Amino acid sequence: MNTKSSVRTGIFLAILAAALYALSSPLSKLLLDYVPPTLMAGLLYLGAGIGMGCIALARKVEKSQKREAKLTRAELPYTVAMVLLDIAAPICLLIGLNSTTAASASLLNNFEIVATAIIALMVFKEKISPRLWVGILFVTLSCAVLSVENLALLEFSYGSLFILLACVCWGFENNCTRKISSKDPLQIVLLKGFFSGLGSVIIGLCLGERTTAVWGIFAVLCVGFVAYGLSIFFYVHAQRRLGAARTSAYYAISPFIGTLLSLLLFVEMPTYNFLIALGLMALGAWLCSSDRPIFKKRSNP
Repeated sequence: MNTKSSVRTGIFLAILAAALYALSSPLSKLLLDYVPPTLMAGLLYLGAGIGMGCIALARKVEKSQKREAKLTRAELPYTVAMVLLDIAAPICLLIGLNSTTAASASLLNNFEIVATAIIALMVFKEKISPRLWVGILFVTLSCAVLSVENLALLEFSYGSLFILLACVCWGFENNCTRKISSKDPLQIVLLKGFFSGLGSVIIGLCLGERTTAVWGIFAVLCVGFVAYGLSIFFYVHAQRRLGAARTSAYYAISPFIGTLLSLLLFVEMPTYNFLIALGLMALGAWLCSSDRPIFKKRSNP
């Protein structure tokens, strides 16, 4: 289906997916006061898994689910790696978010573009165009500006480094997920949600993390369903109407929506460093997303 109506629908779905994922950093920052980071990482994924499981069940009842190729034993190594990396990445992200502003965290999330591209080059021998190299340079410079707390002493922000580590984990995860992307996307999301979520929850409980705010648990599950589960759901459907390249271009606005929401929600006044980083990041993200992509923009949390 390649009609104008289908294209408009695809653009709407891509922007909606970006806006929903943008909610994750500011809302997670708020909820960290009530739910510890490792437990929260697990609950976010479980929320996505439970929500998407309900959607899958509704489709089955209505018999409207399109037949998709299922995962096989050949994809097992990539599937296991995807799940393990999806345990590590959000834990690192939330630890970092606990020590930095939500606005900075939203911008730093764009380093995932850099990590994914470099890993695709080094591990999977994919080519990187000159335009994408320039975009990577600007994104990296922006991350460096955001990560330095004291420029004179070159002291790096503890929280920013953890967020960058999360992006590296997601960079590896993106490449693993791409190896199985021809399979049923709903099955992939369910595996991510339940196995990565349960893994993080078990780790959190073993570390002694607990919460007495029962409402906080349900709030995190809801954020996971909306910001992770529904975002992925709409992203996949946008890809089928627009293709990977155009969907990536629209989805690249997500960190900037998250940054704006964070500044408004926490009434933060941006510093000069932040404004410089914002400009560098915007230029880098535009160059990366408008290039003919060598990789898919993350269609998973």
